[in-house]
Amino acid sequence: IFGPVAPILTFSTEEEVIERANHSQYGLASYLFTRNLVRILRLSDSLDYGLVGVNDVGGYTHEVPFGGFKESGIGREGGRRGIEEYMEEKTIVINLNG
Repeated sequence: IFGPVAPILTFSTEEEVIERANHSQYGLASYLFTRNLVRILRLSDSLDYGLVGVNDVGGYTHEVPFGGFKESGIGREGGRRGIEEYMEEKTIVINLNG
């Protein structure tokens, strides 16, 4: 399945949730809903996705680098990091004493 999908599954432990979520060959975006800050930090770090939305599915803006993990792509677009791929760097060395 490719596209926005919202499966609703039951689970017994956080470890089970992380294992199920990371089992996908894709890794563009994931979302979780909780008010527990410790859980937010733990799950965000454990999920193999380029974007983790917490209590919000529409928080992405063009100022934020965006891209996936695994089969969802390499690299980032948007934001400062995303534009660097399209820029050419030039070094100019000038000796004004010579």
